[in-house]
Amino acid sequence: MAPLLIVNLLVIGGPGLASFFYSFTDWDGLGSANFVGIANYVELFTSPAVLSAIQHNLIWTGFFLVVPMSMALLGAFLLSRVRRGQILFRVLFFIPYVLATIVSSIIWRQILSPTAGIGQALQGIGIDWFADTNFLGDPALALGSVAFINNWQWWGFLLVLFLAAMQGVDPALYEAARLDGANAFREFWHITLPGIRPTLMFLMLMTVIWSFLVFDYVFILTQGGPAGSTDVIGTVLYRTAFSENRAGYASSMAMLLTVISAAIVLGYQLLRKKLKWEV
Repeated sequence: MAPLLIVNLLVIGGPGLASFFYSFTDWDGLGSANFVGIANYVELFTSPAVLSAIQHNLIWTGFFLVVPMSMALLGAFLLSRVRRGQILFRVLFFIPYVLATIVSSIIWRQILSPTAGIGQALQGIGIDWFADTNFLGDPALALGSVAFINNWQWWGFLLVLFLAAMQGVDPALYEAARLDGANAFREFWHITLPGIRPTLMFLMLMTVIWSFLVFDYVFILTQGGPAGSTDVIGTVLYRTAFSENRAGYASSMAMLLTVISAAIVLGYQLLRKKLKWEV
């Protein structure tokens, strides 16, 4: 394990320690770094832009803990009962996940275009539901629209993982439940969910962490706009480091993300130990 540990320390530990150091400086990314103490952190927790971004990250987290999780659980449970063509359905649901983010973003940007997208197409056949609706340009709709696009790509991946976990549940349990008169909902609630609990809890943990690290879809589709309505910590960090040349302040944001991720993992481990979840 020594070579792997050395590589890990060089690639992750080194930059991580450097980021921690620079978070206490006014470094611009190129010149000398002057120590400023906790000034970056004071600004961080009083900045309206950062606080708004954190709020958007929390909304994003709530959305992805509920919508794609529910869709994937239901889809996997229904698909687990399919005996013919299951491989075909798996492939169809998994295809969006293998598409490059930039490709799916461009496709959906065209679909949601207010001048040449789905709104105009529906208006051409007499349906005015989305006429002149700017999904990515309206501050009230932009964050939800970006989350919808990300969910389109993401939920199929969860479905495949849940389906794999469900196939590990003992079929005898379902047979016994049916003999006792249990319906599909009771089978799902009392057999399937407990049977896949380790997988479910792990994916919920990773969903929370990934939700705070989200960047690509937001940056490609809106770059945090309009008017900061889709800004998340990742986009504010990127803009601060590379547009404003405030690498020291951006490093403090990176440290905030690190602390949040570490707290989530620690909380998960403590909860898993307390409830004696199997891995």
